[in-house]
Order: sequence, then structure tokens, then C-alpha cells
Amino acid sequence: MSSKPALLGKVALVLALAAAVFYFPAWRARGQKTHKSFFSRLLEVCAFYGIVGALGFGFEASIGNPFSQTWVFYTITFALFLVLAYPGFVYRYLMRHPKGKFE
Repeated sequence: MSSKPALLGKVALVLALAAAVFYFPAWRARGQKTHKSFFSRLLEVCAFYGIVGALGFGFEASIGNPFSQTWVFYTITFALFLVLAYPGFVYRYLMRHPKGKFE
């Protein structure tokens, strides 16, 4: 069984790698207008869902025996993930912002 510092180190490494992967394209295109397609945004949401799910599975496995899940579990948690992401969508697309903040 792994210790808590080792688990936290692994979690920090995974989060740092995910942040680097998702931040790099934005860093390269800074100062330019970028338009993402619906498919690329859906791919990002699915990737974040996978990262969060992998972290949750890692925590569960470090505590004890992980439970096997069926497709119903993953469907419900994905729907909850989308519902909890809605405030970010409202902030980004439905609220008014100063000129140039998200352009």
C-alpha cells in the first residue's frame, strides 16, 4: 500500500501534467483570437472528466478495494460533471465582461 505523501505526490504530478497539456496551446496563441469548435470543447470536457475520474479512482484504490462500476455510474457522474460546469459556462459566455477580456 502506498503512503499518503506518495499518493499526494502522484496527484500533484498528474495535475501538473494536465495543466501543462491544456495550458500550452493557449500560451502559444496568446494575443491572437482563437475559435474552438464544438468538438474540441467537448473533447476538453471529456478529458477533464477522465482526469477527475482517474483521481477519484486513485483515491478509492489507496483507501481500500475499489468497487467495480457499470455504465450507469459513468453516465450519471458525467451528467453531474456537466451540471457542475454550468456556472463556468454562464460566467464565460452569458455574462457581460469588459471589452477584450475573453476575445
